[in-house]
Amino acid sequence: MSERTPLLHYRLSTSVNESGTQVPSPTGETVQTSPAVTKRKSAHHNQPPKLSTFFGVVIPTLLSMFSVVLFLRIGFVVGQCGLYQAIAMFLVAYFIISMTVLSVCAISTNGALDAGGAYYMISRALGPEFGGSIGIMFFLANVCGCALFVLGLVEAVIATFGVPEDVTIPPGPYQVLPAGYWWSLLYGTGVLLLCLLVCLVGAHIYAKATFLIFLIVMVVLATILISFFAVNPRTVTLPGGRQSPSNGSGPAPPSTANFTGFKLDTLMGNLEAAYTVDYTTGTMMTFATVFAVMFNGCTGIMAGSNMSGDLKSPSYSIPRGTITAVIFTFIIYNLLCLLMACSCDRVLLQRDYSFLRDINVWNPLVTIGVYSSTMSAAMSNLIGASRILYALARDDLFGKVLSPAKRTSHSGNPWVSVLFSWILVQLVLFSGKLNTIASIVTIFFLLVYAAVDLACLALEWASAPNFRPTFRYFTWYTCVLGIVGCAVMMFLINAIYASASIAFMLLLLLLIHYLSPTSSWGYISQALIFHQVRKYLLMLDVRKDHVKFWRPQVLLMVSNPRSSVGLITFINDIKKSGLYVLGHVQIGDLDTLPSDPLQSWYDSWLSLVDQLNIKAFVNLTLADSVRHGVQHLLFISGLGGMRPNTLVLGFYDDCNPEECLMDPSLTSDPSQASPHDLESDTPLFHFPALRGSGAGAKGDGGDHGDGKVLGPQEYVAVIADAIKMSKNVGLARYFHRFHRALALSPPPASSSSSSSSSSSSSVFVDVWPVNLLRPDSSSYVDTCSLFLLQLACILNMVRSWRRARLRLFLCVEEGRSLRASEEKLGQLLKELRIQAHIHTVPWDQQVALHWQRQTPSRPQEEEELEEEGEYSNSYPSNATRLSDEYLEAVNRLILEQARPPPAVRFLYLPRPPADTRRYTTYLRQLDLLTHDLGPTLLVHGVTPVITTDL
Repeated sequence: MSERTPLLHYRLSTSVNESGTQVPSPTGETVQTSPAVTKRKSAHHNQPPKLSTFFGVVIPTLLSMFSVVLFLRIGFVVGQCGLYQAIAMFLVAYFIISMTVLSVCAISTNGALDAGGAYYMISRALGPEFGGSIGIMFFLANVCGCALFVLGLVEAVIATFGVPEDVTIPPGPYQVLPAGYWWSLLYGTGVLLLCLLVCLVGAHIYAKATFLIFLIVMVVLATILISFFAVNPRTVTLPGGRQSPSNGSGPAPPSTANFTGFKLDTLMGNLEAAYTVDYTTGTMMTFATVFAVMFNGCTGIMAGSNMSGDLKSPSYSIPRGTITAVIFTFIIYNLLCLLMACSCDRVLLQRDYSFLRDINVWNPLVTIGVYSSTMSAAMSNLIGASRILYALARDDLFGKVLSPAKRTSHSGNPWVSVLFSWILVQLVLFSGKLNTIASIVTIFFLLVYAAVDLACLALEWASAPNFRPTFRYFTWYTCVLGIVGCAVMMFLINAIYASASIAFMLLLLLLIHYLSPTSSWGYISQALIFHQVRKYLLMLDVRKDHVKFWRPQVLLMVSNPRSSVGLITFINDIKKSGLYVLGHVQIGDLDTLPSDPLQSWYDSWLSLVDQLNIKAFVNLTLADSVRHGVQHLLFISGLGGMRPNTLVLGFYDDCNPEECLMDPSLTSDPSQASPHDLESDTPLFHFPALRGSGAGAKGDGGDHGDGKVLGPQEYVAVIADAIKMSKNVGLARYFHRFHRALALSPPPASSSSSSSSSSSSSVFVDVWPVNLLRPDSSSYVDTCSLFLLQLACILNMVRSWRRARLRLFLCVEEGRSLRASEEKLGQLLKELRIQAHIHTVPWDQQVALHWQRQTPSRPQEEEELEEEGEYSNSYPSNATRLSDEYLEAVNRLILEQARPPPAVRFLYLPRPPADTRRYTTYLRQLDLLTHDLGPTLLVHGVTPVITTDL
């Protein structure tokens, strides 16, 4: 079921009549349900019951946050940092996690949660790329966290039952376990196997085990608090440890320390910081290293979120359970810091991490509490890691790599994910010491917390109507503070680890972006882009437009993309970061249709845009004629200041369209397609067959001969309409012969001479800025000519066209000064900052052919002049009587100048005649002028686009 219809999915999955296999119909008959439904219901009943808020969130979160820090590291924090800095550390840590908790509560109450916890929240909010990369980081954080707690448990076991490393200290009656790296690894492996067995059974057994551990931990915590008041002052024997090499020649470390009870002198001695060497690792402690160890007591806030797939009501349980656990642990931690600072001297706090056992009313009770809490935290991280891995595998973000992790037992327990997580934890155990991996775990969790805050911030900033969480005690300020706090603490703890973690996350992000399939979760980036684009579109004021910042914004009308690939890619090059819209008109009447047929076509058009790697929008319309459809698109395309200012049409001629779009769906016989083609990722475009293709298709449904959807009269009327709407117009001819890669590759060099070799190795763009249909006027400084020059210059500015050389052809008669005309044009190009080679072209013979046509019978000429006088916008009369001989001569002139032939030509497009009866003649003149010229763009500009001002 697609996640685009979550409400429908919910209503279908919670349908009535789930208790039986027979459903009474309204007529009283019994209807037998399908076997699939019966099987699904039986599977539903076979699953264990879901967990409540207390068992599923509060208990796992409390035990994960207490764990090793509560019993083994509170004294370490106070002894190294002093009471002031210890309380400050907890305030900073809980401020960071509180901001994250608010974000978690907001996201978790905005919709139904599934398995995966924080990964599910982030991926569904920020999209698969960010969610998948953070999911992997969160999975690794839980793996390392599990190893951290296992090592903490092993450390506690060795401290109680291990043989002392100092041979001068006699072992106690219970200290029989050998110590050392490999022995510690063996003990850790055994503890991890026990955690594995519990997690393999399932979340229900895990919840029962954690509840029993929770009761034990609460009893032990109560005895610890009582012991500070009930136990008399005593001397505690300190364990042996590793010393820094720099202290090897100094005095021997103390072997005993004092539990003084509540004394003011003890409190005053524990207020300030006194960083020293950690006796287990031999490294000097700092604020950052102590904070890294202490922060592990705060990283359990996601333990309840990780169980989201096993909760009765995740949206209800996660906020209440997490906030309750956070408040309770904050109170306990600060209370213990105060009691330790008042009753234990500094040496005891720094040199004995398990001193709570020695000052308890019953020593073994603390040992039991340490073992229980660390075991619970290890199980919590192991089962959390498996749930995250299962969610990642189920989303198919990494393809077949994680596909085995989808396997579950009959009760729904992802046992393969549990095994895979267990293997990784076992590998991490080789690090050996608890404090060694504390920094890595802390940075991983901080990165995840920052991602959760970022997800909530993005949802808030996107202002999406569907983001309305029932938990409202958050703002974007809390999200930003959480992100900043996490980032600062990451680099404060270890800048190298933090940088490496971020780099690894970005690498995963790029990997998922390019390799994972498209998801249906929704992308927050789209909502943010929409929000920002709308805001900036409103700021784009058309009244502030200036010619200095003009850029082409093109509406390209495409009849059938199958034959228009060359033109589509070419126009993409000349848009110069402007608006580019692919327009299409479908002939039809919505009144006679059951639905809009265009909606099903958009996917094919957008796939075409992706396939051609162009930056264009798609705008389709339904109209009773092509002319009306183009008018619709010119009126409605774009928004605000982003509207098309240039219309480009394909040329109207008798050429049959040629297939340019490689599409496996075109193969009439599927057996002819190779397996590689069928298995490739090339999208299938559902465009109609080309007219005249003989494929049995109906063509475009036109009635103007050979399947055309419009006639020459309507075609010229479209051009005239665009000019009336103050739109620049371009007519593209022979672009079915245009192949971008071939056009930009230089032709083979000539061996005749070195000069010819150098010229033939270049790509040329020819520009004819003179109205060739008006030989009596050779002006090249009007608006249309300058617009022509601007488009050619823009094409030359594109990176792939920078090697091209502009050739500007200036048509002159012998009676005029060739040198003066060339110098004048060169000066103009210099002022316009356009680099082009000017070629003067004498065309006296062609002009003579034109003037020979100007001596017809006098009555006929007078009649034509009277008719032309009725139209104010018609061009001069001599242009209406252009002879075919003149047009063919000009066509030959253009072809003769093309040595070597250019990649594309730009020609001056005259304005259509005002007399609609001459539209056909006008189109025929353009046809003769551009016959066999190759890729040619006829351009008519109506707006100023060039300025010489700064």
